[in-house]
Amino acid sequence: MSFTGNVKTEITTLKASETAKIALISGFFRNNYQIIKGSIVISSENDAVINYFKDLLDSYEEISYREELLDNNNFSKNKLKALVITKGDTFIKETFCIEEEIVPNYLVELDDDIRGYLRGVFLSSGSINDPKTSRYHLEFLINNSEEVVFIQKLLNSYLLNAKLLSRDKGFMLYIKEADKISDFLRIIGANKAVLYYEEIRVYRDAKNKTNRLNNCEQANMDRVLQTAMEQLNYIKILEENMAVELLDEKTKEALEYRKKYQEASLKELSEIISLETGKQITKSGLNHRFRKIKELALKFLK
Repeated sequence: MSFTGNVKTEITTLKASETAKIALISGFFRNNYQIIKGSIVISSENDAVINYFKDLLDSYEEISYREELLDNNNFSKNKLKALVITKGDTFIKETFCIEEEIVPNYLVELDDDIRGYLRGVFLSSGSINDPKTSRYHLEFLINNSEEVVFIQKLLNSYLLNAKLLSRDKGFMLYIKEADKISDFLRIIGANKAVLYYEEIRVYRDAKNKTNRLNNCEQANMDRVLQTAMEQLNYIKILEENMAVELLDEKTKEALEYRKKYQEASLKELSEIISLETGKQITKSGLNHRFRKIKELALKFLK
């Protein structure tokens, strides 16, 4: 099962207050239901989601339904599991506000109700990338413009930085920040998913940090070797033109140490010279001597 499927299955195991349950059903129905042959129909590829809504709807004696299989229009061979409402259309429309253009305030008055509504929306139209994949991404595909703005406001009331994108058919709400996605999972109560998500995220971040450090270290080594090779090239020019004797003693000393320790950085070379000669020389002082070598070598290239 996909990570999205695991999150949705976990949501179906959570208990909710009566008002949060109503908000959850509303969030799902408003973003899922169709009218087929005059009947209200909800559907999902996820068996756990459909079984969950069977239990929810069974708690209302005003509602009856039958189960059907529908063709899936999302290029999937799997059939959609559907619940066709056979009794209680009016009750569903009034109780869960499925035909209201804007969700009434009383439906999401409490924080618990907002979380319930967001659970319903995610069960209906949400998906989330497994953190093992190359990018962090949470999205909701919403058809109605009023609804998508409403959901965005709910998400951003928790500072989730949800962004809106218009598509050919409907709208996409998305979150790409890993910590915000983790916060969303906490908000809807998917605690097992949070633990998994954080474990993988911490591992990936640590791995990426190690890779960056290794890349940085490699880049530094490459720069050290490049600098050393340039210095050796200038030394070769002076030797070929028998010009080493034109250098002062301290600079000739630096020249000999560079030939002896060809892969050492300036810092390492300054420490070696200081240790072996007993005369303290800084990295900056050593660099000054190599500039003299370069300046003299360039005169022979003109």
